[in-house]
Amino acid sequence: MINLNRNRRQALKNILTGTALMGTAGSLSSFKMNNNFQALKGNINHSVCRWCFNSLSIDELCKLAKEIGLQGIDLVGPKDWPILQKHGLQSTMCNGAEINLVDGWNNKMNHAVLIKNYREMIPKVAKAGYKNLICFSGNRNGLDDETGLNNCAEGLMQIISLAEEHHVTLVMELLNSKIDHKDYQCDKTSWGVKLAKMIDSDNFKLLYDIYHMQIDEGDVIRTIKENHHYIAHYHTAGVPGRNEIDDTQELNYPAIMKAIQSTGFKGYVAQEFIPLHADKAGSLRAAVQICDV
Repeated sequence: MINLNRNRRQALKNILTGTALMGTAGSLSSFKMNNNFQALKGNINHSVCRWCFNSLSIDELCKLAKEIGLQGIDLVGPKDWPILQKHGLQSTMCNGAEINLVDGWNNKMNHAVLIKNYREMIPKVAKAGYKNLICFSGNRNGLDDETGLNNCAEGLMQIISLAEEHHVTLVMELLNSKIDHKDYQCDKTSWGVKLAKMIDSDNFKLLYDIYHMQIDEGDVIRTIKENHHYIAHYHTAGVPGRNEIDDTQELNYPAIMKAIQSTGFKGYVAQEFIPLHADKAGSLRAAVQICDV
């Protein structure tokens, strides 16, 4: 069985260090083209997460994204921004300043490194014309929720003015701590919203990962509608399994997308599922169509 937690951590590490595999000859063979794809409606800004399609080079993924009609690619660092720009795509959720998913802002011992990293990365994101930069709470490691909140706020407050100056939004991802990211602290929307209220800036918001929050708290549509002011970005995947968002899983994505649209959301919805089908491009196309309300 695939260790999804390790899979994503390693993928993000590879992207950060620039060592991700760029694909092999004939890698597009499992990414079949579909000429029956319907034009997108333009109500949802669609994206896809880089790490889920690592069997393609970044250039190949950009070509596929353009063909489908996506506006950008998530979790791409500065090394690959020129390739996205060549294809007219946005880096819809930038990364590269974080240490990893488990060593985050909730631990004061990480603050010096994180503050240095983010102070260097925020101007780079702005200069490239992008808006979103991901961050993580990190694992609890024995910290209670209140201490974790206070530590995150203390650290993030030291860089939030720089983010405001450069019009960059720091976006903390909500991850489930039940299945994929054991012990992760920002595992409930209410915790993330409390942190956003403490920081009190339009330049700090949440990445609401629909897959993760269905696992840890459910009540997805109500939660989105009640907390949308604090959400800058969305990720998708099928539950259970983190695979295609088709009728094999329990979430009604058209209803969720309509709820997101009803809030006036103008950010990006990025597909973050691990395709099981041989026609991986077909899986991505289908997922985008399902979410294109």
